[in-house]
Amino acid sequence: MTRIHIFDTTLRDGEQSPGVALNHTQKIEIAHHLARLGVDVIEAGFPITSEGDFECVSRIAREVRGPVICGLARTARADIERAAQALETAQRSRIHVFTSASAVQIQHMLRKTPDEVLEASVRAVELARQFTDDVEFSGQDVMRADFDFVIRLYRAAIEAGATVINIPDTVGYGTPVEYGRLIARVRDEIVQGRPVEISTHCHDDLGMATANSLAAIENGATQVECTINGIGERAGNTSLEEVVMALHTRKDHYGAETGINTREIYRVSRLVSRLTGMPVPPNKAIVGDNAFAHESGIHQDGVLKHKETYEIMNAELVGREAAVMVMGKHSGRAAFRKALADLGYVSDGGVGDHGLNDEAINALFVRFKELADRKGQIYADDLRALVEAGSEITQTFSLESLQVLSGTHVTPMATVRLQTPNGVREAASTGDGPVAAAFNAITEATGLNPTLETYRIQSVTRGSEALGEVSVSARYGGMSVAGIGLATDVVEASARAWLHTINQIVAGQTKAKVPVEQTP
Repeated sequence: MTRIHIFDTTLRDGEQSPGVALNHTQKIEIAHHLARLGVDVIEAGFPITSEGDFECVSRIAREVRGPVICGLARTARADIERAAQALETAQRSRIHVFTSASAVQIQHMLRKTPDEVLEASVRAVELARQFTDDVEFSGQDVMRADFDFVIRLYRAAIEAGATVINIPDTVGYGTPVEYGRLIARVRDEIVQGRPVEISTHCHDDLGMATANSLAAIENGATQVECTINGIGERAGNTSLEEVVMALHTRKDHYGAETGINTREIYRVSRLVSRLTGMPVPPNKAIVGDNAFAHESGIHQDGVLKHKETYEIMNAELVGREAAVMVMGKHSGRAAFRKALADLGYVSDGGVGDHGLNDEAINALFVRFKELADRKGQIYADDLRALVEAGSEITQTFSLESLQVLSGTHVTPMATVRLQTPNGVREAASTGDGPVAAAFNAITEATGLNPTLETYRIQSVTRGSEALGEVSVSARYGGMSVAGIGLATDVVEASARAWLHTINQIVAGQTKAKVPVEQTP
């Protein structure tokens, strides 16, 4: 099994993400977490760029143990000496010397000839070797360079003492096939079995950073340079979590492994996201909110029966909770029942402490689908509210539809359509406001007119489309009743609360064998 070394550049290339500026304390915290994660190399910064960056690299070198601590330097003497000074107290240090390899960068950025670049690179590597036995050399933008020049450049770097040669696709131009071929050529024509490590450093401008890095591994690379969450300049760098878990999950294909403690991946991902202010996209592989979530009814049913139907790795393996069933409009009955069971409302036998038999579950499922169409994602509190609001009494009257007309210069009017034991009944009424109009219309449709005593509304769940819970209490004859209604719309929640109250009145009258008053 080939051992792949993980070179983390979150604190250097990752911090170059637009809008990101980490302070010393934050960098130290991330560095310690990276050491706990088990990365082989931490590129702590670019010491020559500022006094602050120098101090931060120095502190990481002094305090963090385990990984090799690396400092970046151009081929200039001042850069290399400054990096060496910053790394003096490191348990193990590396100086990473870089230049440019492509004609466009050599001509327009360095303003040198290829031969001058080659000569400066040799001098830089030789100087770096005076400070450490571990020197890495990179030629930027290799995928847009003349490959014959790339071979000359890296051969010279190795002869000057480079122990790691990094092949960076700095602008994300390469494809997996092209990049893999170049790595193989470097392996066969330059390294040729010598104790020199081939490293890969890819950017994601065309969305191929991870694929290119894996192609490099297939062709002889033994180090991958990457960042947590794939952050970095422009579209970012190769994502550490993607490479590590690809190698772990597909050992059968790559025949390679890393020293990463995968159970720390999610924790570090969240830390970096929080400190950099860069949110992780929900659909991000491995660490995104949706990476181990299932909403489709077909997928949920499959995962409930056997995880491997739709999961190629366990969420716990990367430090996350087990697969999440995201309850939404695509969810099926099996997942809905499982969610209720997880909340303690349904036992294995189908009936729980709240008496939710199949009939009750089916009725709740209809309400769940209606709510999901409006709200999107349904949370545990939503399900609890649905159960607790709808499982207490028989629904003599149920709301099929509600329409409300209201405005600043319009008399509020509500029209309701109710399902009753005698069929569908509709009624319309006005009121001082939309809630009062809805109450009056329900009273008109049911023939029951309790006296409202209290009215209260609150948000009971999360999100901008949170459920509103309306609680009302009323008196009817000698009977005191209370009702609860839930909906994302407060007028609908109010109407459901009032209807809940009326259904309790009907249930109380039936129990007392008192005829229910009805209007013709």
